[in-house]
Amino acid sequence: MTMVQSVDSVALLPAYLAAGTAVLVLLVDLLLARPAATVAAAAGGAVATALGAAVVGAGGERRTFCVGTDCSYVFGGRAALVAALVALLVLGVLALSGPLLRAGQTPVGEFCFLLACSMTGGVVLGAAGDLITLIVAVEVLTLPLYILVGLRRGSLASAEAAVTFFVVSVVATTLTLLGAALLYAVTGGLHLERLGTLLADESLLDLPLTTVAVALVVAGLAFKVAAVPFHAWAPATYDGAPLPVAAYLSTASKLGGVVALLAVVQHALPPGVTGPVLALVAALTMTVGNLVALRQRRTVRLLAWSSVAQAGYILAPLGALALADAEARTGAYAAALAYAVFFVLLELAAFAGVVALRPAGADGGTLDDLRGAARRHPWVGAGLAFALVGLAGLPPALAGLFAKVTVVRSLLGGDAGWLALVVALNAVLGLAYYLRVAALLYAPSGDVAAPAVRPARAVAAALAVATVVAVIVGFAPQVVLDLAGS
Repeated sequence: MTMVQSVDSVALLPAYLAAGTAVLVLLVDLLLARPAATVAAAAGGAVATALGAAVVGAGGERRTFCVGTDCSYVFGGRAALVAALVALLVLGVLALSGPLLRAGQTPVGEFCFLLACSMTGGVVLGAAGDLITLIVAVEVLTLPLYILVGLRRGSLASAEAAVTFFVVSVVATTLTLLGAALLYAVTGGLHLERLGTLLADESLLDLPLTTVAVALVVAGLAFKVAAVPFHAWAPATYDGAPLPVAAYLSTASKLGGVVALLAVVQHALPPGVTGPVLALVAALTMTVGNLVALRQRRTVRLLAWSSVAQAGYILAPLGALALADAEARTGAYAAALAYAVFFVLLELAAFAGVVALRPAGADGGTLDDLRGAARRHPWVGAGLAFALVGLAGLPPALAGLFAKVTVVRSLLGGDAGWLALVVALNAVLGLAYYLRVAALLYAPSGDVAAPAVRPARAVAAALAVATVVAVIVGFAPQVVLDLAGS
């Protein structure tokens, strides 16, 4: 067998565009030293990456870096969806960052460069075909965030959040790498599809080393998703980070963790082993997230705990893997990714609403700071309320409604009715705090002094676009499901 591998540059085009954006931002910042030009270069690169992913994905599946039938890079419909969505999320976060960057506490060049580097990891992650590529892509997505979380000068909370995030992520990466090494020791393979074939052998599954390896890989990636019991870092990190960075952590970073976990579960790890574990993790994650969110008084901490609960909904379809047949498993994988897509759109809109209602460079504040905000800023308040209602799974935000329906349907199809009941009960539990915040937006201000805040145009535009996209997706959920299942 020849070891000379042909490189399909067309398949790699989105990754080239994302990496090129990082280089372009560095050059523009160095040569022009104009913050507006630097942000424009980053935004243009994000748009080009999204368009490149859509064009390449429309041409069918492309494989490269292959040895025989095993390929390390597989770019198809799902990879195109992930790459385009990550790029658009970066574009949205850049829009949210306008007030923060103008405040002068955060260096513009470094901020845009780190975002572009993280985008490169997200683009590669969706197409990863082996454990090495997958873990490297996850780390390229995550490493810049350690710095972004602590990039706000003079903020002790930001520095503490960065250290917390760094320590936890290092532990998670160590667990994942150790699990991958043990899987290689057991099977002699690293490509995801080959691992799936090898681990179908019952004799390998009976080895204690195999069980340990699978447990370590799942646990390491569960950290990235902020699933219980690996969730404690998320609220403190989100609350200490600058608001736009918290928005990126809650959307693009969580999407990356979901994609990585989905890749190893679907292609590599035995469903009979991972299914029961993920079912328990999903049930605990959504329940703990919702119960703790009920007690929160700080806005970002509430969104962080609700994000933990949403991770439970995303993982729930994977809990039916041990009971489902092959067709039901395919539907479960598509449901998990589709829910993640619906979630990140609504979550970005929610953070955009909070950024629009807070002073430039400020943190998320408390829920009382949002009292009566929709009376002072009707359109911004309506957008934030729409996002909260969507996260709760209620109409008219149909994206959130269809997301939960998709999850419940996949669980019933996989004979996991008990988990569908847990999802339904937690959805009702989540109504308590989502609707409470939405109602607070329209409550009379009373004696609370209304902050003199004028929403920035870029932030208002990001909120409007995220809301419109969520509405469109809500009317065409099958398109997302088809892309997620391809």
